[in-house]
Amino acid sequence: MNQPGFFDLLGFGPQGWGVAMLTAAAMTIAVALTGFVFGAVIGTFGAWAKIAGGRVARGIADGYTTILRGIPDLLVIYLFYFGSSALLTPLGRLFGATGFISLPGFLAGALAIGVVSGAYHTEVFRGAYRAVSKGEIEAATAAGMPRFLMLRRIVAPLVLRYALPGLGNVWQLVLKESALISVTGLVEILRQAQIGAGSTRQPFTFFLAAAILYLAISSVSGWTLQRAELRFNRGLRRA
Repeated sequence: MNQPGFFDLLGFGPQGWGVAMLTAAAMTIAVALTGFVFGAVIGTFGAWAKIAGGRVARGIADGYTTILRGIPDLLVIYLFYFGSSALLTPLGRLFGATGFISLPGFLAGALAIGVVSGAYHTEVFRGAYRAVSKGEIEAATAAGMPRFLMLRRIVAPLVLRYALPGLGNVWQLVLKESALISVTGLVEILRQAQIGAGSTRQPFTFFLAAAILYLAISSVSGWTLQRAELRFNRGLRRA
């Protein structure tokens, strides 16, 4: 009996794994996007602490970025997944629950990715703010513009303009980090490829398909971010 071919295995027929792989791709995008947004929120506060915070706030932000950029991402995922069980399992027993209790794989993965990427977001936002011309902020202050309005109309758009290239790099990093979430049992691209490889005994086919899906997501993301950069830089005079 002939083994099914590449397109048979990854098609949408009776033997095809196409729907499963596309569903896993959607899960990868969801967990990566959730972690990226969470990291952006952390990075915003981290950048503020480094730029305008007091000595304690700056020390906490410096320690956070140093530690999170210095330890392996997989270790952070393990700490969230198994560390949560150390808290939730005894708590569940108080209410009559039995067995191992931990955060769902999606939540643990998104939180871990968010905390790790937040360290990189912090530095991206801090560098982008430093690139903003002080004259523009001084002009808005001299015109009597309220602080919140100045933040919304002057500072935030300029910071985002300068931050976009760095944010693109952080997104690519987050996308690759999402493959590590498979250790929590979440069925994303890599985990689905492992399941398919084990079921059909054709690992090369499924891991090649996973690489193609990651490359496709990365390419579309890169094109989208490039278009966003062009839009934010529209009308900007270049040297």
